[in-house]
Amino acid sequence: MTVTDSVGPHVVLLATGGTISSRESEAGGAAVASDTGEQVFASMGVPAAHPVRVVDVFRKGSYLLTIDDMIEISARIRQVLADPQVLGVVVTHGTDTMEETAFLVDLTHDDPRPVVFTGAQQAADTESPDGPANLSRAIAVAGSPQARGMGVLLAFAGSIFPATGVRKSHTTRLDAFANPDFGSAGSVSDSGEVTIRAARPGLPPLPLPPPGEEAGSPRVDLIAAYPGADSTLLLASLHAGAAGIVLQGTGTGNANRVLCREVANATANGVVVVTSTRVEAGAVVPRYGDGGGEDLRAAGAIPSGLLRPSQSLVLLSLLLRLGTPADRIAETFVRRGVAAV
Repeated sequence: MTVTDSVGPHVVLLATGGTISSRESEAGGAAVASDTGEQVFASMGVPAAHPVRVVDVFRKGSYLLTIDDMIEISARIRQVLADPQVLGVVVTHGTDTMEETAFLVDLTHDDPRPVVFTGAQQAADTESPDGPANLSRAIAVAGSPQARGMGVLLAFAGSIFPATGVRKSHTTRLDAFANPDFGSAGSVSDSGEVTIRAARPGLPPLPLPPPGEEAGSPRVDLIAAYPGADSTLLLASLHAGAAGIVLQGTGTGNANRVLCREVANATANGVVVVTSTRVEAGAVVPRYGDGGGEDLRAAGAIPSGLLRPSQSLVLLSLLLRLGTPADRIAETFVRRGVAAV
């Protein structure tokens, strides 16, 4: 059932594009986001677990999104939740950067009603698209009383994950997401039966900046450490005016002597550097010298804890946009990068 007005309790579907809305284009045959939210909803082919009101935000592949686009999605969520008849929100989104947008929304979400992200790995015009089933299950989660107070969730291929720590773990498999450090939040069956585990302790939400200020937003870049890496890319980022850098380290968050020296120069000049890791699971632990993680910490870099580079970049971008001083940024990464006990 689709509703066009708030005539009773219902779930809002915010459509933003992604593979779930994609079809083969006329020029070249590559898949592009094209279906409206109503078309995505109609593709389910089965009754929704709750009445649904559809709102189109935009139609983009998520590989095209900016931080400002993610702030726009967050703002639209707040707008629809102003209606007390809304049970929860489903956001259809591309899988490439779903982990970033879901995390940004979670950082600023200040409402017990759930926000559930979902999408697809197979385009809408493929022989067996997975989007309709994912959407059906996500609607069931968004309207479930069990999901209240759980913050922002990601529902995909029957699994439910908390936004913090979630990541795309396979490029093509239908069960494309995992959350190695923070774990699963539950599951949802094909028939819409929702099972949610106990919520992890919530943290106070961060303010949501107004959308539409991308031109004046502080630049944050992601720089990788790798065998033989020098400071060329890091210096280019600083030359371009980066206010923040996420260093994707190796192992427990390590680099080398050259990168460490330039990190020290950058932090001395007011640039905020956060150290994450390319490793799939486990915390960033400052432990090694000779350009390793302990030397990076001494050079002023902030360890990201359990937050991987993608979500570290989102958190750092938000904090810098809010004008947060470096010591408060460090405290925030400590709080946000630790798993629930």
